[in-house]
Amino acid sequence: MAFRSLPPTSALIPPSGLPAISPSRGEIGSFDGGVRPAALGGGEKQGDVQSPPLRGRWPAGQRGASTLHAFLIWLSFLFSAVHAEALELKPFKDDLFGYPATLSSGDNGAYTILDYREMRDINQRDEVPEKRVRAQYTDPGVRKVQQDLMLKTDAGDVRHVAVGKTEGAAIIVLYLHGQGGSRKQGVDDFTFGGNFNRIKNLMAENGGLYLSPDFPDFGDKGAAQVAALIDHYAETSPGAKIFVACGSMGGMLCWKLAAGRDTGGHINGLLLLGSLWDDSFLTSPAFKRRVPVFFGQGSHDVVFPVEKQEAFYRSILAKSKAYPTRFVRFETGTHGTPIRMVDWRGTLNWMLTKAP
Repeated sequence: MAFRSLPPTSALIPPSGLPAISPSRGEIGSFDGGVRPAALGGGEKQGDVQSPPLRGRWPAGQRGASTLHAFLIWLSFLFSAVHAEALELKPFKDDLFGYPATLSSGDNGAYTILDYREMRDINQRDEVPEKRVRAQYTDPGVRKVQQDLMLKTDAGDVRHVAVGKTEGAAIIVLYLHGQGGSRKQGVDDFTFGGNFNRIKNLMAENGGLYLSPDFPDFGDKGAAQVAALIDHYAETSPGAKIFVACGSMGGMLCWKLAAGRDTGGHINGLLLLGSLWDDSFLTSPAFKRRVPVFFGQGSHDVVFPVEKQEAFYRSILAKSKAYPTRFVRFETGTHGTPIRMVDWRGTLNWMLTKAP
C-alpha cells in the first residue's frame, strides 16, 4: 500500500449529507470542510516529498539512521499498545457537548430518552442554523494535524482525511458518511453543531487517529475499500482499539464490516447514528466477539423509523441479555440529530471499557 497527498478538495466531489428529509430539519448539508493537503517543510515542493528506497543499500551514513528510525517506530507501537489498555479520553468542551436532560431510561441505563429541543440545540447553538456553529464550540487549530491522503490498495484507491497520529495511535475512530456524502462531511468543523470538530480534537489530544474516507458505494466494493483502510492503519497502530461510526446509509458498511471474517475481528465498537439495522449482525464475527454497539436515533426520523431501530436493539438483548449495547433516543429529533448530539467522549469511553 502507498500514500500520496491530495490537492485541496475544493475542486473535488462536492460534499453532501444524509438523505433529504424535508420539510423536517434533518441537517443535511456539509460545507467548509477545511481539508488540507499534508504539510510540507520549508522550501519543499509537492514532488520533493518521497519515501526512502525500499530495496538495495542505504546511502553511506544512513544505515544507522534507518535503524534508529525503525527502533523509534517500534517504541511508538509499544507505547500505543500499553496506552490503549488504560486509555480514557480526556475532556474536550464537555460542558458544551454534554447530553440534555434525561426524560426516561430503561434496561439498567442502557436505553435512554433525552430531551432534545430544536430551538435550543440548533437555533441557540448555531450562529447560522445548521451551517455554522458558534465559535465557542470549536477549536479549528486541530487542522494543523489534518491531512488529505490517498491510500493505494488492492481494492482501489481510498481517499481519506486523517487527523492525528497515522502511526502508533492509541485509538482509531472512523466516520462513514451517508448517501450523497463525501470524506469532507466528517471533518467539517462548523456543521452538525461542531460535533465533528470535537471528535477531531478528542483524537488529536489523546494520541489517537480520526479517519473520514470516501468510498464508491454502500455495497461490497465500498466495504472492501473501508476494510483495506482499516487493515492499513491497524498495521501502523497495532495497539489501537478501532471504532467505526456510521451515519444513515453508512450503516450498511458498518454491518458489512461486522460480518467480515477479518474486519469483524479488527473492529472494537460500532456507532450507528440515524442509521439502519441488519439482523445478520446476530450471527456475525463481531457479535460473537461481543463488540459494543451504540445506537443514536431521532424519534422523528422519517428515513429510518426509530421503532424499527429500537426493535433491533431489543433483539440483540433478547439473544444475549448482557450484550454491551446502548440506545439513545433523541425525543423530537430528526434524521441528522444523532450526528449533532452524540457525546463522542462518553460513548467512546464506555466502549473502551467493553471492547474485546
